[in-house]
Amino acid sequence: MAEKHQWLSEAVAAWERRGTYRMLTGWDTFTMDIASVGKEEHEPLLILHGFPTSSFDFHQVADALAANRRVYLLDMIGYGLSAKPDLSYTLDLQADLVQAFVTEIGLSALALVTHDMGDSVGGELLARNIEGRWPVDITRRVVTNGSIYIEMARLSDGQNFLLSLADERLPETIDMDGAAMSANLAATFSPHSSVDEAELSAAWELIAHQGGHLILPRTIRYIEERRRNQSRYTGAIESHPSPLAIVWGTDDPIAVADMATKLHTARPNSQLTWLHKVGHYPMVESPDGFREAVVAALG
Repeated sequence: MAEKHQWLSEAVAAWERRGTYRMLTGWDTFTMDIASVGKEEHEPLLILHGFPTSSFDFHQVADALAANRRVYLLDMIGYGLSAKPDLSYTLDLQADLVQAFVTEIGLSALALVTHDMGDSVGGELLARNIEGRWPVDITRRVVTNGSIYIEMARLSDGQNFLLSLADERLPETIDMDGAAMSANLAATFSPHSSVDEAELSAAWELIAHQGGHLILPRTIRYIEERRRNQSRYTGAIESHPSPLAIVWGTDDPIAVADMATKLHTARPNSQLTWLHKVGHYPMVESPDGFREAVVAALG
């Protein structure tokens, strides 16, 4: 597709050119359909990103994950290249968006990879699937670094600060420093990871796109929703009958490694793969290790 915006980063511009804007649930939504590399032998894969970033997190691994299967991604509302309206953000809203996307592209079966907030959106979708409200065949799934047991999360100072603010859009006049946001993201990486400044700059560019940095006090409310409804989201993650794999960076300072251990204990037939010396963003910090683990998990 033609490039819709002007970008500082060529990597972000290239990512946008590969995608398609769709009107889903009334909002302009950035989506991506990556064709299978080789014969399409496996069910399609749907990837759900986390807070406060976007599908761009997966730009280093998406093509490799498309070996013998189609890969679908989208930016949720309030994130990345999608619309960033001033409204009350809920996990239901995001789950509705994903459902609309899956319906529009006509999927009846899919594998699911989720990260961070995407784990919670995925939990809501799994709950709906169990209830018969999302009639697709979820064949297998991979859960990676996210606060699925919120009482165990070690929220960062930045997250706690955003949660302390009113649930409203920040004024245009506020001076929010991209360098500070990049530093906050870098702090979620393992101390053993080599932080790529270009990756961090691109992440900030997408966060701030269309004033997205001004709605961070609104989009982060998913954490409060997760606290209220954890039994629903995590209950579905634990109990959904589809095969479950857990791929986890051991050095995550927020979604600590004990969360993965707890999930594996709750679901003993799950497959647990540790990514050592990797933090909260395994697909960014260790693209090869993440790809290998996810491909093995998907079979």
